[in-house]
Amino acid sequence: MRIARIMPAVLLLLVFASMASGADAPTAAPGDIVKSLPNVDTPAGASTVITWLVMVTVLSVAPALLIMVTCFTRIIVVLGLLRQGLGSAQLPPNQVIFGLALLMTAVVMAPTYNKVYDDALGPYLDGKIDRKTALVSGETHIREFMTTQIQNAGNSSDVYLFLPEETAGQKDLVWGDVPTVSLIPAFVVSELKVAFWMGFRIFLPFLVVDLLVSTFLVSMGMLMMPPSLISLPFKLLLFVLAGGWHLVVGTLMKSFQ
Repeated sequence: MRIARIMPAVLLLLVFASMASGADAPTAAPGDIVKSLPNVDTPAGASTVITWLVMVTVLSVAPALLIMVTCFTRIIVVLGLLRQGLGSAQLPPNQVIFGLALLMTAVVMAPTYNKVYDDALGPYLDGKIDRKTALVSGETHIREFMTTQIQNAGNSSDVYLFLPEETAGQKDLVWGDVPTVSLIPAFVVSELKVAFWMGFRIFLPFLVVDLLVSTFLVSMGMLMMPPSLISLPFKLLLFVLAGGWHLVVGTLMKSFQ
């Protein structure tokens, strides 16, 4: 709702900016620009400036936060390590890997997004609940997804890295006592652990191929021949014959169940 209200104002500002940048448009003097800014000497003007700063900051950070609380981190890291293991430089390109990761994230997070819409966003848009209730309800489903993934990966100890001392010292600590600001970085660390472990297992077959090719080249006395140039076709052939994309994508999708 906030974005929908902000967009018309942003578009209007862009129109005014394009009109002002024309060749025949008069150039505004520096004094006119200063006069158009809110007066920070008054509480109302200072509040307006702070509100704009907070809004711009939230809009710039929100996409990163939305990505961090989803399965995108694990997927993009594993796909990146897969490309490094193949040694195919920039193939698949970054756009393809990023797009595939986004599509897989949408599929995995669809049940959670549906719960958030049914219990929080939908009722809020219909005016049935207020904003605070909607935020609490939506946050509950996101927290449930993160805690489930942390527990399934066996990385519950990572939460204590980001907990305050008084909270971490509780003997009967439950997930409800963990603040969201501590749960999110713990979830990201857990996802990185799982992603690197999966990437290690993906790397092993490619490492064996590289070792075999390097040994063969050394035994043949072909020391000036780059091993990566010879091993790349064999790694691609092995990956395709083994149904690599199906195995990697299927393993990633099943790892979130």
